[in-house]
Amino acid sequence: MKALILVGGKATRLLPLSINTPKPMVPVLNVPVLEHIIIHLRQHGIREIILAQGYMAQSIESYFGDGSRFEVTVHHSYESVPLGSAGAAKNAARYLSDTFLVLNSDIISDLDFTAMLALHRQSKAKATIATIPVEDPTKYGLVENDISGKVSRFLEKPRPEEVTTNMINAGAWFVEAGILQDIPENTSYSFERNVFPSLLAHALPVYAFPSSDYWIDMGTTEKYLQLHRDLLDGKCRRFRLPAARFVAGAGSDIADKVQTAGRVLLGARCHILPGAILNGPLVMGDDCTVAEDASLSDTVIWRNVRIGRSAVVSGSVIADRCNLEEGCLVENAVLGDGVTVCSGVKVPPGSKIDPGTIVSPQER
Repeated sequence: MKALILVGGKATRLLPLSINTPKPMVPVLNVPVLEHIIIHLRQHGIREIILAQGYMAQSIESYFGDGSRFEVTVHHSYESVPLGSAGAAKNAARYLSDTFLVLNSDIISDLDFTAMLALHRQSKAKATIATIPVEDPTKYGLVENDISGKVSRFLEKPRPEEVTTNMINAGAWFVEAGILQDIPENTSYSFERNVFPSLLAHALPVYAFPSSDYWIDMGTTEKYLQLHRDLLDGKCRRFRLPAARFVAGAGSDIADKVQTAGRVLLGARCHILPGAILNGPLVMGDDCTVAEDASLSDTVIWRNVRIGRSAVVSGSVIADRCNLEEGCLVENAVLGDGVTVCSGVKVPPGSKIDPGTIVSPQER
C-alpha cells in the first residue's frame, strides 16, 4: 500500500510562519508535522510514501531523504507549477500502480486508515473519502451519501442555505490507480472539484468513510495553536505523551525557583532562569532561554528564542530566533522568524509580524 502526501503548497494561511518554513516542516510538539503524518501511516502498515512537492522542496527532501530513518520508503515527486491534488497524483503516476491513499499535509487526525481501506475494498469503490462532522461546513467540501455510504453529491464550500449535512471531506482518500488515466498531464486538476464529480456523473461507485475520531486542519495560525492545546490535552489518541506534565529535553537547565502549571514541553538545551513562570499548554523548541520573572502561557515557541526579564507572552506563536526584550508584552500574536520586540513594547493583540521585523516603541 502506498500513500501520496500533498506537500507542495505555499501555506499562505500560515503566514508569517510559512515564509521561511514550508508547511510540512512546521513543528508540532517540536517535530515537523509531516513526520507525525508519516508515523501515522506507518502505524497502519503504509510504508511507501510519495511526497508531491513544489514550494521549498529542498528542505523537505533534506530532512526526509529516502525515508529509511523513519522505517519507510519515500519518493519525491516535483512540480514546477502547482498541479492541484489530482494533477499531483498524475505527475507521480510512475509510483502508483494500485490502490493508493491521498492525504493533505495539514491534517492531524486519529483516522483509522486500516478500516477505511477495508471499506474501500469491500464496496469495490473507485474512491473512498474519509468524512468527519464539523460545526461549520461552509469552510470545507460537503459530502452527501445514502444510508449505505454511497456518495451522491459533493459541494465545495457551500453557502449556509446549501448545507444539507455537517459531514465534510476530511482530506484523506483511497483511490484506484486506474483513475489516473483520465487526468490530463501537466494540468491543474482537483480530486474534489474534477475527479470525484466526474466519477459520480459516470455512475462509478464513490463511498464515504464516516469517522468521529479526532481531526483538525492546522492550516491557519489559529488552528495551529489550537492543535497544540488539543495534543497536550490528550485529545488525539495516537500521540503518546509522557506521564509527567513538565518535560524538558536533554541538556536543559531549569532553575529551582521556576513556577510551572499545566502541561509544559521543552526541547533540548533550554535555560529557564529563577522566577520564570511557565503555564501550560506550552511548547518550546531547542536552545531557548527564558530570563528571570518572565511569564509564558498558552504559547508555542520554536527554536533559539530569547525571552527577556519580566516579558509576558500568552496565546501566541513565536518562530525561530526571535528576541523578546525585557518587559515586553506579546498577547494573541504570531511572530515570524527573527523578530525583535524591544524593551517595554506591547505588541497589539492579533498582530502577525513578518520575519526580521524590529518592533520598536514608536511602532506600538
